[in-house]
Amino acid sequence: MLKIGLTGGIGAGKSEVSRLFAAHGAVIVDSDVIAREVVAPGTDGLAAVVAEFGPQVLREDGALDRPTLGAIVFADRARLQSLNAIVHPLVRARSAELEAAAAPDAVVVHDVPLLVENGLAPLFDLVVVVDAADEVRVDRLVRLRGMAEEEARARMAAQASRADRLAAADLVIDNSGPLEVLATRIDEVWAELTARAVS
Repeated sequence: MLKIGLTGGIGAGKSEVSRLFAAHGAVIVDSDVIAREVVAPGTDGLAAVVAEFGPQVLREDGALDRPTLGAIVFADRARLQSLNAIVHPLVRARSAELEAAAAPDAVVVHDVPLLVENGLAPLFDLVVVVDAADEVRVDRLVRLRGMAEEEARARMAAQASRADRLAAADLVIDNSGPLEVLATRIDEVWAELTARAVS
């Protein structure tokens, strides 16, 4: 088994790379998806969040009210740490379960947006960074996600710098160009990863 940590700044195209790896047969462990699963209605995770933050973080249907919770935790670093102390161990445990269920020769791709920020590189056999120039990322966020340019730049500034991400990379996938170029690069990277997985 080869454990890959996949990361990239907002707008770099990490989700597309993850999708292409999945199409090649990678087992994808998506931290964002799992983070939503572990606080779904009826879970111990949601109960712990409500115990910590109060019932005002629930919508009428019993699901987590993410905007309300976000307003609380992003205004207060201590409250954010409290939330992370609940959610992160649950995400790690579920990620480990999914990884353990994979075949011995699998390439398991952990899609982790904040891999560099949280110092998680040592957990993986290889770190793959999806990279694109800052101006390309701003353009995508404005054009494809409808963000104002200032918001796009603020989101990027809140993440690790491009230099820090590249410094953590074992492999870099340049995604500044069109999708056809990316698909060809993924084919090359996949061949390298599968060769490592069986060696």
